[in-house]
Amino acid sequence: MKFRDERSRSSTLLPVNHSTEQTIPSDRTVRLLDTTLRDGEQAPGVSLSPDEKVEIARSLERAGVAVIEAGSACTGAGERQAISRVTDLDLDARVTSFCRGLEHDIDLALECDVDGVHIVVPASDRHVEEKVGTSREDNLEATAELVEYATDHDLWVEVIGEDGSRADLDYLEELMETALDAGADRTCFADTVGHTGPERTAEAVSRLAELGPVSAHTHDDLGLGVTNAIAAVASGADLVHCTVNGLGERAGNVALEEVAIALSHVYDVETLELEQLYDLAQVVSRATGVQLPPNKAVIGENAFTHESGIHTDGTLKDDKMYEPYAPETVGRERRLALGKHTGRAGVKATLDEHDVEATDNEIAEIATRVTELGDRGRRVTDADLLAIAEDVTGDDRERVVELLDLNATSGGSVPTASIRLEVEGEERVASGTGSGPVDAAVSAVREALGSMADAELESYHVDAVTGGTDAVVTVEVTMARDDRSVTVARSEADITRASVEAMVDALDRLLATDRQPLTPADD
Repeated sequence: MKFRDERSRSSTLLPVNHSTEQTIPSDRTVRLLDTTLRDGEQAPGVSLSPDEKVEIARSLERAGVAVIEAGSACTGAGERQAISRVTDLDLDARVTSFCRGLEHDIDLALECDVDGVHIVVPASDRHVEEKVGTSREDNLEATAELVEYATDHDLWVEVIGEDGSRADLDYLEELMETALDAGADRTCFADTVGHTGPERTAEAVSRLAELGPVSAHTHDDLGLGVTNAIAAVASGADLVHCTVNGLGERAGNVALEEVAIALSHVYDVETLELEQLYDLAQVVSRATGVQLPPNKAVIGENAFTHESGIHTDGTLKDDKMYEPYAPETVGRERRLALGKHTGRAGVKATLDEHDVEATDNEIAEIATRVTELGDRGRRVTDADLLAIAEDVTGDDRERVVELLDLNATSGGSVPTASIRLEVEGEERVASGTGSGPVDAAVSAVREALGSMADAELESYHVDAVTGGTDAVVTVEVTMARDDRSVTVARSEADITRASVEAMVDALDRLLATDRQPLTPADD
């Protein structure tokens, strides 16, 4: 087997009170198969280039995923090129291709030099008779022939019983036994349409596990993807099919990050490098264009963000108070948000981050104003808090960077922008080009400020505030410099101006904290 060796490492998870009759013993070996590059790509609007598949595959390798399903070789020449690019990486993970019940699909997979194949065969009568138009007996015979053909070509073989959750279990068992007898390495219980629950999953998987190695492929149509995956593992499955961020058709596949953390945190079963999960989620989100839902477990923006005064105060006293595990476990950082629920502890902690001193009475007044701002439906940013703090404490500051003028055009072949800034009393003018007017304007800002103003744009978000042709948009940016970050929001009818104002204000806040002289703009 090409699966990775077990790693011995200490866990950063907080302790869990395990049951004396734990359904999944901690010494179980469970691996994850990632099908983001195949089943995940079948999500509406998602199409990955060969370069993007390579980038994701490398991230999966860093995370320690055991099996990477790189695509379906039968899809076309472009897909085969992408799969071949992944196999050329010579990863430790096993790289596979999805195949329909056709020898031709196996031949195409062989062209890509994959390590193995997943052969999908119909399992339910609906698929056997209506989709494929065959009989149970002929389906058994065809399955055996396909497996023998693949193993004769030295391929690792997994046979997936499509729509297995709606199949007659006696027939599903017979079908999977036929596959194993023909030489398949393992079988897979597939809840293809996210139809079933944990009891049916447990019953089916336990029967298949008695025959040989079995995998689980679950979907989240009923919100039971993780539940069914855990039920499958508890019943004997040792390989779980997942996708990063839960991408996939309809409501998506079971999320890799959720299965990994659930097995680790609840059952002390390690499947991969947990600290790589957030970076992996970001890579997939950028490549697919599918944003991470803020309330998504493990990788959502709010997963380790605290706004409530009670929760913030408790977390500041004891970081285990309101979190099941430390954010660093999955490559995250804890974050305090500002809003109507923010209390004095949260305000003080945020001011401390920006080196702003205030008395207890001033902090109470600042917290009251932050709450009032949140009550008006406003997303309270760092810049809002600092402006309130300056007003309450009377500690006026001089701006380091201020926007004086901006001109941007996008009518020509290359969008251009010119910028005029005041930097510590000195006027600076610069221009830039980019893929669009916003990109060009940002380039001009960086050119005007020089290398000492380098900062990373951590997030950029646009929301329409009003409708119609005169719509106002709000642009929110988070920028980081060294170990500090600041979030600023600006609303304008012109998205380019809103973007530049937000970025300049964020840079101004970051630079004001350092109060380091800026070098002249680079020639």
